[in-house]
Amino acid sequence: MSAALAETPVTDLKGVGTALALKLERLSIHTLQDLLFHLPLRYQDRTRIVPIGSLRPGDECVIEGEIKLADVKQGKRRSLLCRIQDGTGSLTLRFFHFNAAQKNSLKPGLRIRCFGEARPGAAGLEMVHPEYNKVSGDFVPVAENLTPVYPATEGLHQTRLRSLASQALSRLDSQGLQELMPDNVRQQWQLPELNEAIRYLHNPPADVDQHLLLDGKHPAQRRLAFEELLAHHFSLLKLRDKTREQGAPVLRPSGELSQPFLNALPFPLTGAQQRVSAEVAKDLNSPYPMLRLVQGDVGSGKTVVAALAALQAVESGLQAAVMAPTEILAEQHFNNFSAWLEPLGIKVAWLAGKLKGKQRQSQLDAIRSGEARIVVGTHALFQEEVVFDDLGLVVVDEQHRFGVHQRLSLREKGRNGELSPHQLIMTATPIPRTLTMSAYADLDCSIIDELPPGRTPVATVVIGDERRQQVIERVRAACNDGRQVYWVCTLIEESEALQCQAAEVTAEQLAEALPELRIGLVHGRMKPAEKAEVMGQFKAAELDLLVATTVIEVGVDVPNASVMIIENPERLGLAQLHQLRGRVGRGSVESFCVLMYHAPLSKQGRERLAVMRDTTDGFKIAEKDLELRGPGEVLGTRQTGMMQFKIADLQRDADLLSRVKHVAGQMQGYPQHVEPMIRRWLGVGEEYGNV
Repeated sequence: MSAALAETPVTDLKGVGTALALKLERLSIHTLQDLLFHLPLRYQDRTRIVPIGSLRPGDECVIEGEIKLADVKQGKRRSLLCRIQDGTGSLTLRFFHFNAAQKNSLKPGLRIRCFGEARPGAAGLEMVHPEYNKVSGDFVPVAENLTPVYPATEGLHQTRLRSLASQALSRLDSQGLQELMPDNVRQQWQLPELNEAIRYLHNPPADVDQHLLLDGKHPAQRRLAFEELLAHHFSLLKLRDKTREQGAPVLRPSGELSQPFLNALPFPLTGAQQRVSAEVAKDLNSPYPMLRLVQGDVGSGKTVVAALAALQAVESGLQAAVMAPTEILAEQHFNNFSAWLEPLGIKVAWLAGKLKGKQRQSQLDAIRSGEARIVVGTHALFQEEVVFDDLGLVVVDEQHRFGVHQRLSLREKGRNGELSPHQLIMTATPIPRTLTMSAYADLDCSIIDELPPGRTPVATVVIGDERRQQVIERVRAACNDGRQVYWVCTLIEESEALQCQAAEVTAEQLAEALPELRIGLVHGRMKPAEKAEVMGQFKAAELDLLVATTVIEVGVDVPNASVMIIENPERLGLAQLHQLRGRVGRGSVESFCVLMYHAPLSKQGRERLAVMRDTTDGFKIAEKDLELRGPGEVLGTRQTGMMQFKIADLQRDADLLSRVKHVAGQMQGYPQHVEPMIRRWLGVGEEYGNV
């Protein structure tokens, strides 16, 4: 009986035909349960009558008075004006849309009760198109509860939504929704019962703390948010179990390749690199697919960890694929892996969208035959024509640039789909703990929290572009001291052409102002070979100043570059600014990053630049980025629809996440509740993993 509300279509309600059902569908309301979970955005207080004399502009309330004057005013827009008084003051009601019957009924002497928002008008306060009723007799009761205002859609008004919600609530009283949270768990965390919480939120009493409700912090809201977060958590664990069911090849480390590789490195691994490499090696040596996220700030040495994992696959006779989001980063990985591994006799193949014809075919053949043990590329690796001989490991760099679907689709390229390849996901964009716990509950996390010795923190300065000349002098001084400088142009236009043009103009202006310097230019419209040549010259110190668009966000490592100027930094996200800044400070000399903004800055712009100035800690920056931009943006999952919550909000409810993990453990004893909970909150959504 209780499951019925989740399965009863809205067309079961009085007055809901096909047309109305289609409008409700736009709000994702298909069943009575959906309607009950369609909670109010805010509330109106119609529980008391406010004296007109005490009204302030912006007040939304109920007033009652007698019409003293009613008149149609001609003008640009014809309107019906009624002047009403209640003994404490007077107010004008204004109707732009009215008919003759309405005009005839609103006559002087009539007593009416109105609800609307008081706004300043030509002759004192006005209410435009208020809701109103005639008042006859001595006493007409006011509402007992706050009036809900629901998220709506075109052609679906509040009165209709309220009447549907009230029909659904009367069904809730007789049938109820199934309580999926065990009593002992609810009591331990002092969570209200589900039906009680829903009833309360649709009809809160007049004396409720409205601020608590508007902030989403009321116990009834927290109860629902908690269950929703729990459902998401279960769905990710289910996804993980599904992957583990498939099994994976056991990759045993023999050390015959990894030892010579480590011996040839010009530096020892940091403690953090050793720790994370050991965690990865242990995962690879098990019959379950590794799903591990490695986070490490720019320059912490993630690539070496990835190379060790790839060597473990090769030592076991399997292939490894390394995938990066941009050609420039994929190319850098290819160069690194080739330089490190070809001396060990390992062939590294390269695959990107720009590779055409015979070149492409020869790479595809080397991958298929197994001659290429390691394959580096962009998302070209997803394409159907790419067939691996025996894929044992997939390394995905900067995972947040790929959709969730893409991360999971490489799984299919394992051993004829029977065994899953292991997955190592790397990111230099530190992900706040709150997001890691919820968005990546299907992954184990490792953090490389130590920079290689000899790295000096970058000092960051924020100045307005009216001081451009001073900045140019600073650049001249740095280059005269034998340092190298990046100048980054961030004109984020719709067209890449304009962005590149801006960089070209900047390069010309700087060449005029600094004729003694050797200046290079890199932007997204250059051919990869040209780009590589300029980058190569900069790396070899044949150039003093490199003018670039944000294409250098990920890529080159030039220890001698110690100054970076970023123009219009207010146009970039914090994560991107942090990535760019990570290009300097790679040597032992003190490095500087100058954020040269264009005034006036918005409040959010000022906050973001202040964060960059005050900290170089990637995790603090990520937390702030999350606060300012929201989780979908930070994770790059907006397009995949993964993080769409109905009630929960990852920022607001972050404190619930550790509790969610704990309760998920407690609910192991109630497996019969897990599946219905996932279905209730995600519908078929949890299937997003089964690409």
